[in-house]
Amino acid sequence: MDLTVLPARTDAELDAMRDAGRVVAQTLAAVRAAAVPGVRLRDLDDLAQTCIREAGATSSFLGYKPAWAPTAYNGALCLSPNEVVVHGRPSGQRLKDGDLLSIDCGAVVDGWNGDAAITVQVGSHGSADDARLVTATEEALAAGIAAAVPGATLIDVAQAIDAVARRYGYAHLPDHGGHGIGRSMHEPPFVPNRPHAGLDRVRLHAGSTLAIEPMLLAGGERYRHKKDGWAVVTADGRRAAHVEHTVAVTDDGPVVLTLP
Repeated sequence: MDLTVLPARTDAELDAMRDAGRVVAQTLAAVRAAAVPGVRLRDLDDLAQTCIREAGATSSFLGYKPAWAPTAYNGALCLSPNEVVVHGRPSGQRLKDGDLLSIDCGAVVDGWNGDAAITVQVGSHGSADDARLVTATEEALAAGIAAAVPGATLIDVAQAIDAVARRYGYAHLPDHGGHGIGRSMHEPPFVPNRPHAGLDRVRLHAGSTLAIEPMLLAGGERYRHKKDGWAVVTADGRRAAHVEHTVAVTDDGPVVLTLP
């Protein structure tokens, strides 16, 4: 069986990715604190752009235009409220008490990328159902990270994430997942959140770097895109949560690079 060999980052390269990840973490902390009822999504993005710029970094997202996208991305954050799973664009929409907001951020330092996401309940009237969904998604992320050790394959990561989703009874966003990361924000391999054929051919080793990102849905797995071509929305209108960390595989175990 042929194995896919992932790039091995040097210690210096991992340090640069950690610097980028630290900017992401600090930006997410500032945006989390500012995500209160009445604030506009655009205001949160303005805050993120300021945080990234003042840290001497650049945004991974601003101006990003993958082949499938109709337009270049217009912000430094993906801001995805309620039934929007991922890729919600900054807008004049104001947050309401009880909203559920996923916040995704990427930054570049010295040519190296960091990428992370959080999901937060807005205001003081968040529901117990939303809290359970966020807890499950965070536990799925932790399980996926724990499985990212030398000698493991991507099927181990996917099985760990999927086991948590199944235990809680949540669906995955199909055909979306994590990714390799380094000089580019999105690099091979695709990192699915549930097992499928071929994942056992991608073996992890010390120096591998991945962005692991579960996206769990309270309802069914069907989705649609908004007219902007970016935002992914649950077809049944149920809520979703998305969390992510950039992770380095090391001989001492997985190391999260997107921490303050």
